[in-house]
Amino acid sequence: MISKKIIEALNGQLNAELYSSYLYLSMSAYFESTIFKGFAHWMKCQSEEENIHTSKIYDFIIAQGARVNLTAIEKPISEWKTPLAVFKAGLNHEKKVTGLINNLIDKLTGEKDYATNNLLQWFATEQVEEEASFSEIVKTLTPIENDVDEIIKADNQLSKRS
Repeated sequence: MISKKIIEALNGQLNAELYSSYLYLSMSAYFESTIFKGFAHWMKCQSEEENIHTSKIYDFIIAQGARVNLTAIEKPISEWKTPLAVFKAGLNHEKKVTGLINNLIDKLTGEKDYATNNLLQWFATEQVEEEASFSEIVKTLTPIENDVDEIIKADNQLSKRS
């Protein structure tokens, strides 16, 4: 049986996933106000992926016979100086989420809650992919930070995300 402590922690992670979606939607909206529609598309897809993560936790809590407790979502930042700054912020955010997931896994120590551990192992693996995606884009944008033509090429490439 899942403990109240773990349900509370999962509800906290559910809120963090909602915030992630909200943050990436804010980044998408920022890019929509610029010429970078490919970056906007990529971030909107990222926001939608975070909603899938939210649903995984939501459904898991419900399946455990526990109650989902939705709390206020923090207002995300909405302005950045450059596309590189946006993706660096995204990478830093994903590193923070990785820490949250790792802390949740640590809370399971001694709980003998194998189902929740299985769920969180999926998230831990997913975070490797999330950080790698942002890191790759940051690596691409860093040397071309001041070259608008090259940034537009990168924008066009990211518009292909499905």
